Amino acid sequence: MYKREGMINKTKRKRKEYPLLFTAFFFGIVACFIIIFVFVVLTIKRLPSPENFGNREIQQSTKLFDRTGKTLIYEIHGEEKRTIIPFNEIPAVVKQTTLAAEDDDFYNQPAFDWKSIIRAFWSNLKSGEITQGGSTITQQLVKKTLLSDERTYTRKIKELILAIELESKYSKDDIFYYYLNQIPYGSTAYGIESASQLYFNKPAKNLSLGEAAILASMIKAPSYYSPWGSHKEELFSRRDYILGRMVSLGYIKQEDVDRVKKEKVTFAPPTLGKITAPHFALAVREYLVQKYGESVVTGGGLRVITTLDTKLQEIAEKTVKEGAQRNSELYGGTNASLIAEDPKTGQILALVGSKDYFADAEPKGCTPGVNCTFDGNFNVALQGLRQPGSALKPFVYLTAFSHGFSPKTVLFDVQTEFDTRGIPEYSYRPENFDGKFRGPVFMEQSLAQSLNVPAVKTLYLVGIDSIIKNLNLFGVTTLKDKSRYGLTLTLGGGEVRPIELLKAYSMLSQNGVLHNQSFVLKVETSNGDILEEYKDKSERVFDEQYVKQINTILSSPDLRSPIFQSSLGLTTFDGYDVALKTGTTQDYRDAWAFGYTPNLVVGIWAGNNNNTPMHSQGSSLLAAIPMWNSFLSEALKQFEPSFFEKPEIVSLPEKPMLNGEWRTSFGVHSILHFVDKKNPQGPIPTNPWNDSQYQNWEDAIFAWTKGSGISTTPTQQSGSIYTFSGPIGITYLEPKSGTFTKSPLTIKARIVSPQSELEKVELYANKKLIVSFPIAGNAYVFSYNFSGPLEAQNAFEIKAKNVSGNETAASTIIYKSGN
Repeated sequence: MYKREGMINKTKRKRKEYPLLFTAFFFGIVACFIIIFVFVVLTIKRLPSPENFGNREIQQSTKLFDRTGKTLIYEIHGEEKRTIIPFNEIPAVVKQTTLAAEDDDFYNQPAFDWKSIIRAFWSNLKSGEITQGGSTITQQLVKKTLLSDERTYTRKIKELILAIELESKYSKDDIFYYYLNQIPYGSTAYGIESASQLYFNKPAKNLSLGEAAILASMIKAPSYYSPWGSHKEELFSRRDYILGRMVSLGYIKQEDVDRVKKEKVTFAPPTLGKITAPHFALAVREYLVQKYGESVVTGGGLRVITTLDTKLQEIAEKTVKEGAQRNSELYGGTNASLIAEDPKTGQILALVGSKDYFADAEPKGCTPGVNCTFDGNFNVALQGLRQPGSALKPFVYLTAFSHGFSPKTVLFDVQTEFDTRGIPEYSYRPENFDGKFRGPVFMEQSLAQSLNVPAVKTLYLVGIDSIIKNLNLFGVTTLKDKSRYGLTLTLGGGEVRPIELLKAYSMLSQNGVLHNQSFVLKVETSNGDILEEYKDKSERVFDEQYVKQINTILSSPDLRSPIFQSSLGLTTFDGYDVALKTGTTQDYRDAWAFGYTPNLVVGIWAGNNNNTPMHSQGSSLLAAIPMWNSFLSEALKQFEPSFFEKPEIVSLPEKPMLNGEWRTSFGVHSILHFVDKKNPQGPIPTNPWNDSQYQNWEDAIFAWTKGSGISTTPTQQSGSIYTFSGPIGITYLEPKSGTFTKSPLTIKARIVSPQSELEKVELYANKKLIVSFPIAGNAYVFSYNFSGPLEAQNAFEIKAKNVSGNETAASTIIYKSGN
């Protein structure tokens, strides 16, 4: 008791000591309550009346213009096509799917859900922006009919107040009735009846369970989930989620879900009104909706200047339509796509997603991108995930040049088996497009002529991780799981989006500078206020010297002529430097042509949407190059002639293969014999056979030289011969590793020690010392006649030591002959 009185007295003393502090605190709290009260009162006064759902703001259409700002290409309007139907005529499946999708506790809770609001508020705090709202059906009705889609806490407070007032005046059935007749379902459809007619050509009363679930899926984001847009897969995923919720709520059984998933869904064709460049325009529309919201775009009266060049777009549409028709007749390729970009800015100048946006799907009722050989509104340029074939090769060689290889590096284009897992049955043996092999070739020849074996070797030399890292850096985001591709990546083993691969080629055009792609130049409100305006965002992502080397190769008619032969004229344009790379995937499923100048980049794809192959060898040379030539022949007239900058002339390394020489003083060997792939210009590897691919590459070259009648013995060169830059190098001359032989046999090897004289050499057979003797000089040819017994498999090892104390060992494996 005394302690309590002491505490009270102490508190009184503190109050006397700090009277101003307590007074300020008290009046501060009172002031806050007054401000909040006034804010709520004023907010309520300014709120629209929930008794009249007909009072709506005047809607203004959003207009999209080409880059000149003069040609209207598309008008996005908010005309509300609505047919009111009585509540008792709305089928139960519509009500149930909507409740499952949007508010399954609608009939059991008040106008708002406190748990959802708190959860959304917490999520918004963590993200730093308003991304969730936690709205009930009543709140959604208020937002869609009396308020707007703006994401602010003020709007949310208004929404809560109006929702409470609405539920005090109307029953739950009335509110649900208004909701189903007034909410937007995308395009011009408002209310369930209009949506049913628009997307399925039937009245709402005839909707099936699956169709009702699809319409309920669209309520959340009508543009994003539109069956005519680029997110159809996401639409069906949300449908399946809603069906699962209906099972949990007891509306339907699992058998109903299984039946719906097996049903074929047929949507009515889109009705867009007058539109130019539909795939381009709808891509812009989707971008605007994601950034500004559905209601702003459909009724906010925005003026949008796009990047579209209408002249180039007309040329592109004509090219694709005629090219796809030709391919369909000759090669069974029913579709094609084209994208053109200004590489100096990243602005998309022309985009054709398919040969005809408004054409019917082939075959009827197919699913776009799955089993349609052609579907007009499927945008291959943006949506398609296609294997690029050899179109990835420039980026493999670009990486190689940055690692220390050069355009004059020699690789052997011979039939080669690549060990992919260390298991023979998983070995990989690529072939060239014409089934021929060309022997030793420069990297520049291999790239320009799109040779497959050297390209796979190059990928192995630089590593798949480096390639994927660089492609991601260049804007290709779909290649992530390297385990899916392996060494086939350089031949197009992974899927890419055409527009992303075009971005990578644009980087080449600009000597290693990457510009963000853009569809929009300016967005203005109806009052002329600028909401956004194009600003170039670019960065250097690669050393210009190596990119210039790639451009020089791809723009050389002389280098590419062996592959194009009589069609070479389709790849050249008088007065212009034009780089070109083609790509054809397995079984002719995809044909590509990417070409660029310093001012224009163009990508062409030809094939079938359902990935069925073209026939009659519908390769890129036949199915894509004619379209590419047709477009550029007209498009380049709009651009001044331009030329690629040449790379600096640099001296070649002294190493064989890297210096363009493949006949060496050490005989004919693969590049792995002279190059450590982790350090190409560093010391020659002393044990190259430790590389998993070494023996296969050596065997392939040996078989080629034997079949070609070319000697594999060392050449006699004038002047000093090439020496190893490491401490000691040992190269077996005979017998070849992996050969079958019998005793006696001769073991021969060349030993080189360029830095100090040799001192001793030893020979081991199956880990047993056979002979050891001193040697002298910087180079020595070891030769020993072995007459001992052989086992089924034998490991011979030579050890050499120099006077500086350096030691090196090298092994070879031979097998006992049965004869």
